[in-house]
Parts: sequence; C-alpha cells; structure tokens
Amino acid sequence: MGQNNKGFSETGLRKMRNVLAQHVDSGKIPGLVALVSRNGETHVEALGTMRHDGGAPMRRDTIFRLASTSKPIAVSPVMVLLDECKLHLDDPVDKWLPELADRQVLKQPDGPLEETVPARRPITVRDLLTSTFGLGLDLTLMGSPIMNAFFESGIFDTPGQDMPDPDEFMCRLGALPLSYQPGERWQYHISI
Repeated sequence: MGQNNKGFSETGLRKMRNVLAQHVDSGKIPGLVALVSRNGETHVEALGTMRHDGGAPMRRDTIFRLASTSKPIAVSPVMVLLDECKLHLDDPVDKWLPELADRQVLKQPDGPLEETVPARRPITVRDLLTSTFGLGLDLTLMGSPIMNAFFESGIFDTPGQDMPDPDEFMCRLGALPLSYQPGERWQYHISI
C-alpha cells in the first residue's frame, strides 16, 4: 500500500491505529481521539469509549476536560489579543463574565461566609491570567467555611461529582465570596 499524494500511507495509518489501540486495549485509558494532518489532509482515529465502564463511544467531536492543561491553551489567544491591543491586562473582566462583577471579599480568609467587604477593585484580565483573582484552592484554608463551600459547590473536581457545564460553573463561582482581594494573593484554580 503506497503513499497517497498528501503524504499519508495506509501502512503508516494502520501502524498508528494499532499503537493507539494498544493504549485503549490495555485498560489504562477508556478511549482516545487522535488527529494528524499533513498538506491539507486530516486523518482522525476515535477509539474506545468515554468512560472506563463503557458509555458512549469516542467520536471526532468528543469534548474532553483538560483541567490545568487548558491554561496555556487559553492564554495563547489572550496573548494575541493583548499584542493586537484589543485587550489590556488591566481591563475588568465583568463585561465578559458578569458573574465576577461587584465581588464581596471575606473580612478574614478563614472567617464566616457572611462577613464580607466589597472588593477594592474589579477583577482584571491580569488577575485571571496570574491566578490572583481572589478565590482558589488554598491548602492553608482547608476546613474553613470558604474551602468547604468551594468543594460543596462542585466547582472543584471531586470524586463522585460531575463538573458543571461552563455557565453553571460561572454561576456557582460567582455565588461565593472571594477569599482575598483581587490581585492580592496567588491561589491555584482549575480555571483561568
């Protein structure tokens, strides 16, 4: 089997499929979607299922949760917009993410959720890019009311809970007070 005019060979594509199938057949992963492209031709392999216990088969358009690997992917177009001066680091984000407008901040990071003060300033693009927008996973606050609410809200990946869709995620995030003033402290977060 020869190579077609775009550079793919049937033999090469079959070898690729066999290697990918080994990963699924081993049980280490339930399924995968791989895409290769050369000279305008695209080849896609979708193997296995979406869950270890079966479920829907993988498709070319299967949506994957990327977790922290999404950060550099999301930052890339932001950097283009910054370079083109269509976005600025100190732009407030509430015009795009109204759930993050008019935030309340805990008086004490480990204090009661009801004891808040208004944020001194809006959350900015810079705050989101640097994980300093005021709310995130903080191991020093584990067991505090805000961390309990953070996990109970389902906005952090916890066993036995499905992640909410993006709009619901933002609604839940927006319902919580911030632990710190925007820009004040870095905290790990699963979103940008």
